[in-house]
Amino acid sequence: AHDTDGTAVESLDLSNERERLERAQRDLSRKQHGSDNWEKQRRVVAERHAELKNKRRDFLHKLSNYYAREYDLVAVEDLDAKGLVELPGNSRNRAGAAWGTFLRMLKYKCEREGTHFVAVNPRETTKECASCGVSTEKPLWVREHSCPACGFEADRDANAAWNILSRGVKKRLGAGRSESTPVETALPVSSVVDAKRVVETGSPTLKREGVSPSGRVG
Repeated sequence: AHDTDGTAVESLDLSNERERLERAQRDLSRKQHGSDNWEKQRRVVAERHAELKNKRRDFLHKLSNYYAREYDLVAVEDLDAKGLVELPGNSRNRAGAAWGTFLRMLKYKCEREGTHFVAVNPRETTKECASCGVSTEKPLWVREHSCPACGFEADRDANAAWNILSRGVKKRLGAGRSESTPVETALPVSSVVDAKRVVETGSPTLKREGVSPSGRVG
């Protein structure tokens, strides 16, 4: 997730849980199907599945709680999570499923907290300059945004987050492009946050006042 306060929350590391699950599944495959040992190991596999699922959901609950409680408006990418899940590749499948789960959690928690939740079309948000609005083509491997028109430079995802926020504010207020863009109002210093901090503290950062976040999970 990348928000407009300059905080980038890294994906949760579940490699240990996945390794334990795979080891349990290998052990199960060696057991005689239907035997007492097979049934015992089947329960172990189910427990490993539950451990992985619960750790992921705990992380997403805490991250969505933070954004729903700390801000007046949250703008997010309106991505087709179902479409992402159907694409080939386990990592992309997991990312799509996690994003869909996160959005559902975030939406109902924003409603509960009285926070405005706005999903916007993310098309061209990585290409459009958040400072001046000029669109610049860039391949996926280019992770920095550098505007040839106004000289504004930022992390690619940070630039996209500002554009998502701007679109979210316009969608919520029904207004045209303001004279002062979010980037002109406040340009945060980026900081990368380990997902472990969210799990341990329930927050990616210390509580602070600021503009509403927008971000992505991946």
